[in-house]
Amino acid sequence: MTFKELNIIEPILKSLKIQGYTHPTPIQEQSIPILLRHKDLLGCAQTGTGKTAAFAIPIIQHLYNDKSRQLNRRKIKALIVTPTRELAIQIGESFSTYAKFTNIKNTVIFGGVKQGKQTNRLRDGVDVLVATPGRLLDLMDQGFISLRDIQYFVLDEADHMLDMGFIVPIRKIVAKLPQQRQSLFFSATMPPSIVELSGKILGRPERVTVKPEQATAERVEQAVYMVAKSNKTKLLIHLLKEKQSDATLVFSRTKHGADKIVKLLSRAEINAAAIHGNKSQNARQRALKNFKDGVTEVLVATDIAARGIDVSDLSLVINYDLPNVPETYVHRIGRTGRARASGLALSFCNEEERAYLKDIQKLIRQQIEVIDDQPYVDDLTEIIVKQKQQQRRFKRKPRPQGQGDNRRTGSGGGRWKGGNRNPDPKPPRRRG
Repeated sequence: MTFKELNIIEPILKSLKIQGYTHPTPIQEQSIPILLRHKDLLGCAQTGTGKTAAFAIPIIQHLYNDKSRQLNRRKIKALIVTPTRELAIQIGESFSTYAKFTNIKNTVIFGGVKQGKQTNRLRDGVDVLVATPGRLLDLMDQGFISLRDIQYFVLDEADHMLDMGFIVPIRKIVAKLPQQRQSLFFSATMPPSIVELSGKILGRPERVTVKPEQATAERVEQAVYMVAKSNKTKLLIHLLKEKQSDATLVFSRTKHGADKIVKLLSRAEINAAAIHGNKSQNARQRALKNFKDGVTEVLVATDIAARGIDVSDLSLVINYDLPNVPETYVHRIGRTGRARASGLALSFCNEEERAYLKDIQKLIRQQIEVIDDQPYVDDLTEIIVKQKQQQRRFKRKPRPQGQGDNRRTGSGGGRWKGGNRNPDPKPPRRRG
């Protein structure tokens, strides 16, 4: 099936053709017809399957065909709420791409930057607003944004939204939406909490699920290296020089860890940059742009910051630290193997992370291949040394003979151990 067979209007088809898109992905092929019929939708699909186009194309087409829309006094008709700044920017770019030959205007708002430029664009009028929850509620409270004209509402990456604690802001936003609207709800996973939330947002939705039994991107080759924690950086440098990938995304569990990895890679003359929550928005955007443009070979990211990274030629993802939440692993490796592309995901696992690896393999229902042909194979020496150190540290030293808590020490003075006097001295004898 082609996009033309989905009854997509010519201006959008023209944009898709320029991008080289002719055939929709499964989530697009199933979702677009439903959304063009103005039905609510509950979509479940792994990351990298083309979910953004699945909801962006129908929304643009509806707005383009809306004869009542006033171009001189635009009001926000479509609202897309997403958890991170990077993902919001990515969605905004997708709307701009697909709406290139239409008169549809969109803008993106998010926290971490001054609001002046964002509010100026809102004053000029937009049809589509892409927002993170915090900044959206803030500008609503200030009177810059009204949701009373919303006709299309999208909650994207709903599972990650809940993981980040956005449930209360989401409820506040939904309470301000008109009752009559088309609602779209997308999530990579569907735990009970997500199903419950979707029931409060959607009416009687159609449901689209793309291969729920396949937890990971089908074209991503996966492997794991058993390596001691102290040798992880050495192994990373070895692999980067061996694989010689043009673009490699490395995941660190912590912000401090990401900065440390970049510093060590720089010493090895590997061009790398870090992206995480402590970086300013300008620094994050600059690092991401350099990575997409090929200026930076390696991007080291934490999970929150990497959620919106979409690089078409990203062929290698390395999990420097294994995540303690199995679903996070699925999102990480989904950064490569996007849509129909192939990719490679390599993971480092030390002794303390083996339980995480077990949980991941249980979720994806497959054993990840262990690579033994590498110079830093973990022979458990590091963990054995640590155990011996702990045993020596907590082993009690024997007390000298005759010394105890309730014995007098030294000679004379009637003092107890530690210099305290006898707490219960014998009373003096009375004279007859």
